[in-house]
Amino acid sequence: MDDLLLCQIILQIFNFIPVQSAHVILKSVHVTCSIIYDLDFQYKETSFICVLLHVNFLPYSFMHKHCISVIFLNQLLQLENGQSGAIVMASNSSDRSDRSDKPMDQKVLRRLAQNREAARKSRLRKKAYVQQLESSKLKLASLEQELQKARQQGIFISSSGDQTHAMSGNGAMTFDLEYSRWQEEQNKQINELRTAVNAHASDSDLRLIVDGIMAHYDEIFRLKGVAAKADVFHILSGMWKTPAERCFLWLGGFRSSELLKLLVNQLEPLTEQQLMGLSNLQQSSQQAEDALSQGMEALQQSLAETLAGSLGPSGSSGNVANYMGQMAMAMGKLGTLENFLRQADNLRQQTLHQMQRILTIRQAARALLAIHDYFSRLRALSSLWLARPRE
Repeated sequence: MDDLLLCQIILQIFNFIPVQSAHVILKSVHVTCSIIYDLDFQYKETSFICVLLHVNFLPYSFMHKHCISVIFLNQLLQLENGQSGAIVMASNSSDRSDRSDKPMDQKVLRRLAQNREAARKSRLRKKAYVQQLESSKLKLASLEQELQKARQQGIFISSSGDQTHAMSGNGAMTFDLEYSRWQEEQNKQINELRTAVNAHASDSDLRLIVDGIMAHYDEIFRLKGVAAKADVFHILSGMWKTPAERCFLWLGGFRSSELLKLLVNQLEPLTEQQLMGLSNLQQSSQQAEDALSQGMEALQQSLAETLAGSLGPSGSSGNVANYMGQMAMAMGKLGTLENFLRQADNLRQQTLHQMQRILTIRQAARALLAIHDYFSRLRALSSLWLARPRE
């Protein structure tokens, strides 16, 4: 069979498959061939032999990829070797495909094993995360129990947890937690009151809510008194308040006289008797505040003189006995700070109750809503100020 005739037969066979799928080139009919395939190969009419003799060198993956079937290979072999050659090629192709399947099976098995390992590691991570959550929950419950025990025994547990300090009352940290809870409860009560006012509830229903809020104010004054015994400076400095609230702070709280001025415009219309009562209450509150402020100024002046008197002529402290005596006097004067704070809170508490007695129940409800909204906006102003963009 000459080369030209063989090429024509090959071209007829290639009509059954895409020409661009594969090109099998045999360089010699009687020796083992080499397989060359190129997707960009363009067939040219040249005189060369295109017959496949040995299938053992043709990968099964190449046959599958380029749609070369065993029937096509048999047809090629029949051109050169006859029917016997086709049988040999079919058997060889079958053996080759079996051998090629094994690496593919191993690859699939290896991938499945990797997936199983990844799933196992994921389950372990999930289990560890759940255990961590449970451990954190137990620690939180333990801390809450310790905090409750500290409240009952009057012991302040330090933040490091390695030591406890016995105190006559709750510590600063405990008060901060109590104040946070007090605020949450007050928000609930105010929301309930606002709903009742908007729904035009009866006076008896409003009175129950208003009395509950007033009792809640009494509770915060009690908590401040207990905390002042442990750390009066913490309460006076207002560290439990927002920065904007601290700016308007007076002796650990609000000025009753200033609050009454704000409420008068919010409670209109008022009767002449109510206006007179609120005016007198505002004036008496102002006088009490002035007296307490003067007392604080006198205390600060006296304390400064006491500390300055302990200095020697050269600016250093004198003898130890004199120094200790002066410091003892200063400590005694600082003890009056708690008394000033208690009087200021009593003034605030009495002002609220007297205001309630002057107003009707609906006016008192509106007054409590106005007070809460004022301090809420003050806290919001503080948050906005801290979050402002800085250049």
